Amino acid sequence: MEDLSARCVRVDPESAPSVSYLSMIERGKRVPSAGMLAVIAAVFQKEVDWFLDDVPEDQAITPEKGRRGGINGMALEPSFLFSKDILQIAIPEMLSQTGITGRQFAHLLIRAHQEHHQNHFPDLERAAEEVGHKRLPLALEDILDIAKGMGLKVKWVDRTPQDVTDEMGGTSTQLVTSFFEPPSTIYINKQLKNNPTRLKYDLSVHIGHCVLHNKDGLKSVLTTGRSQVSTEVDNTTPQSSTVNAQDILHAWRDFESSFFAGALLCPKVPFRQLLDRHGYEINVHNQVDVSASVAMRRMTVVSPYPHWHYFDAYAPGKLKAVYRGNGIPLPWGNMRLVQDPCQHWAVFRKINEASTNSSAQLSILNVDGEPRIYCCESVKVKDMASQNHVLCAGIDLNPAIEAQGEDPLEIASELQQACVTHGGEAPIPQPIKKKLMSVAKILNINWVERGIDTQARLICSRGAVCPRMPSCYEAGKSQCD
Repeated sequence: MEDLSARCVRVDPESAPSVSYLSMIERGKRVPSAGMLAVIAAVFQKEVDWFLDDVPEDQAITPEKGRRGGINGMALEPSFLFSKDILQIAIPEMLSQTGITGRQFAHLLIRAHQEHHQNHFPDLERAAEEVGHKRLPLALEDILDIAKGMGLKVKWVDRTPQDVTDEMGGTSTQLVTSFFEPPSTIYINKQLKNNPTRLKYDLSVHIGHCVLHNKDGLKSVLTTGRSQVSTEVDNTTPQSSTVNAQDILHAWRDFESSFFAGALLCPKVPFRQLLDRHGYEINVHNQVDVSASVAMRRMTVVSPYPHWHYFDAYAPGKLKAVYRGNGIPLPWGNMRLVQDPCQHWAVFRKINEASTNSSAQLSILNVDGEPRIYCCESVKVKDMASQNHVLCAGIDLNPAIEAQGEDPLEIASELQQACVTHGGEAPIPQPIKKKLMSVAKILNINWVERGIDTQARLICSRGAVCPRMPSCYEAGKSQCD
């Protein structure tokens, strides 16, 4: 009701209902005026008569979030082969033979857990709100006061970027930005004095570590660059290709502390209200003095629409961060390079563009043999190690289309055929454009409208299944680089 009231104010402040008045309408104690009903109808993109029908439609306005994410699993049959004892023997052997480290496997487990729960971790949210009191924005001085109140001391150190070899054998630049040493000292790289948004994030992560884990003896080291994750234990710790409890523990605590930091800097309700007022524009991060990465990751958490994905990509094909609450297939992985990546994904096209402005893209992708419509916004940024990378936040439009009583597969198939006919991308036909614009206005995401105004593009998860005619890949050789 808070969201609806805020949306109504944007349409017509004079006729918009308050939260309390909406509650009374819902309980049958008030009847909205014609003007107020017209405002509510505009928000939901319905005719006024739709609200006057005593018989509810079968389709809901907003699809159910459900209890799990969009990632499909596999049937564990025959079940005796997937018993705990057998898995404990097989998993270390599998990791050893494939060259995957225990920590990589731990992060894969955590990502699956995160996507299964669609980024909803209420205990971590509450812990951050108790510390930050839901203040938005939090100034650097506020973060330092919180740290001081917890008995934490901040010391400055000199650290310069270093070349490191990543999991796939590539060389990249990495910078240690901060680390925590028990019982109460946070060491901060002096370079963060010129980057207050990163400084706030690092401090928030360490505060989260102390709140959630009672300042235990774990050394928490934060880095920036093409590392697999932004929070890691000390890199001097030898990494084993087998799974052990310490790997899982370290990776999980890294995730918890990072999630806590986002919730502290962008508390759920105030940040959602801010996003709603600005149509989920990426540049809203400037208003709350956080990085675009923090703001975009928090979008996937606070939005009432559950079908989001988020990528953080480095060239030539390194996904540093991945979230797929909508089950979108990965074009590239973060454990190995693929030989036939689709170059038409917005996140990877953006890597090779000179422009640093954000850009929206509407895409059609076959998932499990059926076309789905996705829309995303991408922006190129530079990390503290001076490396370019691209942040991309996107949504699956099919559930929203279905919630409006339309057939998403029919619309996606028609749009897909239009793109095939025009060599892989095409203007959106006007009847489809009208339906998609209605959905975009209900979602209140401005970049979805911008994506609809551009040409739709065909994308694929691998070049071997390229839907374009002619295919981008012929005889195993890419033609679209």
